[in-house]
Amino acid sequence: MIDKYKQAFREEAREILLDLESALLDLNENRDDTELVGRAFRALHTIKGSGAMFGFDAIAAFTHDIENAFDQIRNGRLKATADLISLSLAAVDQIKAMLEEASGQESAVAATSAQILAKLRALTGASEAPVKPAPAAGIAPAPAIAGTIREWHISFRPGADLLRTGANPLLLLRELRQLGTLQVKADTSTIPPLAEMDPERCYIAWDMVLTTLADADAIRDVFIFVDGSCELEVEPSPSSPREAGAGPAAPIEKRSGEGRRSSDKEAQASSIRVAAAKLDQLVDLVGQLVTVQARLVEVAARREDRDMQAVAEEIEALTTELRETSMGMRTLPLRSTFERFKRLVYDLGRSLHKEVELTFEGGETELDKTVLDQLNDPLMHLIRNSMDHGIEAPDVRRAAGKSASGTIHLSARHAGAQVLICVSDDGKGIDREAVRARAVEKGLVEADARLTESEIFSFILAPGFSTAREVSDVSGRGVGMDVVRRNVEALRGSIEIASQPGSGSVVTLRLPLTLAIIDGLLVRVGQARFVMPLGNTVECVELTRQDIANANGKHLANIRGEIIPYIRLSEYLQMRTERPEREQIMVAETEHGRFGFVVDQVIGDHQTVIKNLGRLYRNVQVVSGATILGDGTVALILDLHRLAQNVIRSSSIRPHTKARPPVPTRGEVPA
Repeated sequence: MIDKYKQAFREEAREILLDLESALLDLNENRDDTELVGRAFRALHTIKGSGAMFGFDAIAAFTHDIENAFDQIRNGRLKATADLISLSLAAVDQIKAMLEEASGQESAVAATSAQILAKLRALTGASEAPVKPAPAAGIAPAPAIAGTIREWHISFRPGADLLRTGANPLLLLRELRQLGTLQVKADTSTIPPLAEMDPERCYIAWDMVLTTLADADAIRDVFIFVDGSCELEVEPSPSSPREAGAGPAAPIEKRSGEGRRSSDKEAQASSIRVAAAKLDQLVDLVGQLVTVQARLVEVAARREDRDMQAVAEEIEALTTELRETSMGMRTLPLRSTFERFKRLVYDLGRSLHKEVELTFEGGETELDKTVLDQLNDPLMHLIRNSMDHGIEAPDVRRAAGKSASGTIHLSARHAGAQVLICVSDDGKGIDREAVRARAVEKGLVEADARLTESEIFSFILAPGFSTAREVSDVSGRGVGMDVVRRNVEALRGSIEIASQPGSGSVVTLRLPLTLAIIDGLLVRVGQARFVMPLGNTVECVELTRQDIANANGKHLANIRGEIIPYIRLSEYLQMRTERPEREQIMVAETEHGRFGFVVDQVIGDHQTVIKNLGRLYRNVQVVSGATILGDGTVALILDLHRLAQNVIRSSSIRPHTKARPPVPTRGEVPA
């Protein structure tokens, strides 16, 4: 049982360290922000106290010294300098390593901890005495400080199940005693007879009087990691405060107030930790349920049984709600992913001697956790490339009339059933001619080939491609962008690169919202059926022979006064089918604007469980997956953006010219 709670501590500590890292990086930009100092202090305090409680004494002892430094900053006795922040970030890395060592994954060198603490003592002027491991209580005595001494009445009533979480209330009292002089009275009135006693329940409460220099927030911080499983009241004594070392002061006005009860919060969040593997299993089971439900609807329709149809409709409604709930459990906002890269930009800036600010927007945009987990490497490589190749050195930027500090901007937004993530910078941009020359040199293209800008930039994604003539510690090996391309394509996404010389570059990742289940529109072309993502579709209109004649043979349709190009799927996919008298145009939003997709029939909405096509079809570009229909047949899921892109590249649709058969491009669906 204790191993279970130790693992929970490790997981929580990793999240707290991310928040601490973010606070330190923000503090580096705003050195006088007391809220950021308090945020860093609370994070350190929580790790220290929780670590001591669950037996991570080395982490508690190491963190205690860092916490003391931020306590001095908080009380105005120390400044948050660049060196101190840099050292604190190194301490964060060391705590991470100590956590991994505790879980048996790697070894944290003890000498590193000693070096960090020695540098910290030099910066803060603390004692040179070696740091001893934390005692069983996990808390070393706080240093004596001058200030206002006050008495506080504290009522601590642990929840009955507090011991089952691995918490030890006695350790909290010992930590409280480090803040000053503590008088303790135990309330044993709720202890039952021995025969009725549960050894895992907590029956004792404590009423205390603490005489201390600390304020109410510091007292509550002692209990921060049992917040939610206890009742806590902290009230100031009506007696007058006095300066440390001074005699009694004159009486002051009586001060009263309610203490904070963790159980009385208006909107206290209630959550549990669930292993990602269990969520994946749940979504997989829901996907199977969706497939079975589709079969049930199919069978009910064939039998024309009203009772069965009614049951099928109820199950369909429940399945839809269950699907939305389970998918919502797997989506997470992008903000935490974006914030992780603040540290990368900070470290690279120091290494490359560049001044760079990382900004982001759209952090509230949610994405499937499976996609998020695989997004870290692509974004890391893109940011490293921007830092090394894009952002210029401060003197070069000044000479070009720019500010000495560069900017890398991360943004995210929804676009139908996809999410667009952009990585942009205000650097020197991409040298198009240098990329082309390098592509010719590597034999990727003929010297006299006529290429568009997007085709030239696509060479950057080729394996081993780099315009850098020298290899640095950051980039130049031609590996990073190839990794980006492979990882994004593995997520059924696409990459777009745009650049303006002297103004910077923009790399856009187009990713699916989820890799599991989507809302689709089932259509028929000949005897084959396909699924179009419903989030991209706008409307459906009829295409008659007369409409085709009015367009003089061009692949254009006048829809509500707007001329929209369309793609006839039967022609594009080279399917030998008879053209019906009336066809349907599905109008969809793509990255290239609105396009129409002509099909024989629109069957209707379809909850689509996405299945991978397998390695044999990994180069098929215009299909993002497949799904199993209610009758057991397979329908391909079309990538509308890639369809439009391929048709534009092959020039199969040109306004004001006669339509001609499309030129198949690599990766299209064979006839």
